Amino acid sequence: MSKKCDLIMEGLDKKFQNPRCELNYNKDYELLLAVMLSAQTTDKRVNQVTGPLFSKYDTLEKLDTLSISEIEEYIKSIGMYKQKAKHFKSIVSDLIKIGGYVPNDREILGKMSGVGRKTINVVLSNLYNEPCIAVDTHVFRVSNRLQLSKDSDDVLTVENKLMKLFPKEVWSKLHHQMVLFGRYICTSRNPKCEECQFNEICKYYKENKK
Repeated sequence: MSKKCDLIMEGLDKKFQNPRCELNYNKDYELLLAVMLSAQTTDKRVNQVTGPLFSKYDTLEKLDTLSISEIEEYIKSIGMYKQKAKHFKSIVSDLIKIGGYVPNDREILGKMSGVGRKTINVVLSNLYNEPCIAVDTHVFRVSNRLQLSKDSDDVLTVENKLMKLFPKEVWSKLHHQMVLFGRYICTSRNPKCEECQFNEICKYYKENKK
């Protein structure tokens, strides 16, 4: 497995030398809110709604003046916007209560409305350079197709497997690389296998292309 992991790291390094989160943010709380909003929708769509919102309400205190219905108007083009508007309002309030910043503390973040393990991993990785692997739909799909995980695995199992397979110092970069690889090459439908350097170890390719 180590040889395959080396191959994967080398291939992703060639394809995505400087991977980064594609959510737009200028402040720590903007990232936390954007990641929460990104569940089951695209980063592109989230950026479209948070751009005007964060520009007009450029502090936590200003965001806190918004009602849930006003937040809904800004984010209504993304999935589950009504529930996310409630999470948004609650997170802003919680952040103000603890001093107006996003803490490097899993326990505190995990108690916030709508903030799960994936969101925490993304936030801590980007804000504090913590070694984390956040398993979103792209990482989950790529891991399965490259036979790093199984169909029956849940997201936590996939995360744990990836952390065991790859060195800790590459976790954060690897996460971003796998996200971008899944978003632009190893897509859910009609993956671009002709652009992929992993066909020889890919379950999808073996089952559908050969």
